[in-house]
Amino acid sequence: MYNILKKELNGFIFSLIGFIVVLVFLVTNGLFIWVLPDMNLFDYGFATLDTLFNIAPFLFLFLVPAITMKSFAEEKKNGTIELLFTKPIRDMEIVIGKYFACVLLVLISLLPTLVYYFSVYNLGNPIGNIDSAGFFGSFLGLFLLGSVFGSIGVFCSSLTDNQIVAFLLSLIVSYLFYQGFDLLSGIAEKGSFTILISQFGIQYHYQSFSKGLVDSRDLIYFFSIILFFLSATRLKLESRNWR
Repeated sequence: MYNILKKELNGFIFSLIGFIVVLVFLVTNGLFIWVLPDMNLFDYGFATLDTLFNIAPFLFLFLVPAITMKSFAEEKKNGTIELLFTKPIRDMEIVIGKYFACVLLVLISLLPTLVYYFSVYNLGNPIGNIDSAGFFGSFLGLFLLGSVFGSIGVFCSSLTDNQIVAFLLSLIVSYLFYQGFDLLSGIAEKGSFTILISQFGIQYHYQSFSKGLVDSRDLIYFFSIILFFLSATRLKLESRNWR
């Protein structure tokens, strides 16, 4: 598993796609936070990084599928997937190795945003006038969000040998899990049922982290979604033996 993780991570870091993903994520967030008129921190007038955590999920909707689209699709297209299956390694270890490489790249793209936090921390009046609990709670929520999108992307990549198809599938499924349930709850009549529907969506649990409270129910939700899609990916790989 470690060798697969190392190979995939090196493939991301030393390839154009990995560089572009990190660069686009940081530059786009930086523009919204510091530069764009009527949206930047100075015009807003409050020491908060809410803009980062509002924009980043939609960036991840596109960037994470771009990372994961080649996970299995490229292996299938090049015919190297069969060689991978001959190695003394279990299918789940292959899945986890590829998945963790994606998660590490998500983390690598997030770590530089800590500079934004320390900048706003020192720009506050008085210094330190920022909701630190809310920031780090949102940071954890954003990392888990990217991890969920990664598990969805790896699964979608296992379904096809076409990277573009894998990208589009991952984008659609990720969006449905992120906002689809909220859209459904908006259609339904108001009441406890609408809240129940929204709780199935990622956005509901992601927003809970912004309050600075790490609820075990939210953690269980994220880990359950990740485990579901990783298990589904393993099942897809094992289906080759059913023929």
